[in-house]
Amino acid sequence: MENKVSPWKANLNAGIILGLIGIIWTLALWFLDQTTNRTLGWIFWIVLIVGIFLGIKSYRDKYLNGFITYGQSLGAGVIIMLYYSIIAAIFTYILYKFIDTNLTDKMLALTEEQLVERGMAEGMIEQSMAIQRKIMTPLVMSISGILGGVFFGTLLSLIISLFTKREGNPLIDEAIAEEEENQ
Repeated sequence: MENKVSPWKANLNAGIILGLIGIIWTLALWFLDQTTNRTLGWIFWIVLIVGIFLGIKSYRDKYLNGFITYGQSLGAGVIIMLYYSIIAAIFTYILYKFIDTNLTDKMLALTEEQLVERGMAEGMIEQSMAIQRKIMTPLVMSISGILGGVFFGTLLSLIISLFTKREGNPLIDEAIAEEEENQ
């Protein structure tokens, strides 16, 4: 029997779990002074992909009798990433604003170092860094984190949904619905 639950409520746990994993991951990188390690950042994308997949699969199996359309799967993935992104944004704000106020300076120094390595002219570096200083604030990073998380969550969910969709037999589904109505 299908449990009539809103996809927002049904996918809340997956988003929260993914958000908590993200916080633990970020704290581990922060404690190990690896916050700017891009390789470890890419590894977390694998964690996100697996988390979205497992969240959609859980939603499909627990609430939709093992069947889910491509659109439902896509929607579930986006919802999961929205919840994750909100949690990550709140934590990012707290981390940069209160826990480690020097973290922004570390990120700016890394950015400047990369621009120098690319051979960019000094004037261009100064202009670029002036812009970076304006946008590398806890609030702007948090808001862009939510928007970016939902955007990339949508892209990932478009692909993941190809593997999680499982459409039922309409004749069997209709018979089950009629049987449930008669009870």
